[in-house]
Amino acid sequence: MIRNLMVLFAAGGSAALMAGAYLFQALGYPPCAMCLWQRYPHVIAILIGLLAWKIRGRLLPTLGALAAATTGSIGFFHMGVERDWWEGPSSCTGNGLLNGLDGAGLLAVEGPKVIMCDQVSWEFLTLSMPTWNGIFSFVLVGFWIAAVMRNDASTKAG
Repeated sequence: MIRNLMVLFAAGGSAALMAGAYLFQALGYPPCAMCLWQRYPHVIAILIGLLAWKIRGRLLPTLGALAAATTGSIGFFHMGVERDWWEGPSSCTGNGLLNGLDGAGLLAVEGPKVIMCDQVSWEFLTLSMPTWNGIFSFVLVGFWIAAVMRNDASTKAG
């Protein structure tokens, strides 16, 4: 029972973070490429949580912990890109090549606006969205690990 509660907190936490991401998107904060990368492990963690609710053992919670650690790591890497601690991908940072386009050429380019990964679009208590994702994701890692370590009689199959 405690194991399933930990799985519920962990997968539910990923679902809450995803809901928050989509809420911010609906409020006019479109995601950059690295923000999108952080969403994929959350979706995987939610799916793992659904499976782990019914399938006993330690494998699924371990995979859930890895998914949460992955999104948290991407979040902290993204934070470092925003703070200019290291370079981010050239496809979504201010360091991308312009391939010889002048001002008129840039204005003539049509298409969706590229959201820059090295620009902070929103912050709370001086921490950006990727930083908060990293913090909360590693809290979720703790819930997944608690689910792995919980050795109820009902979970001894793995």
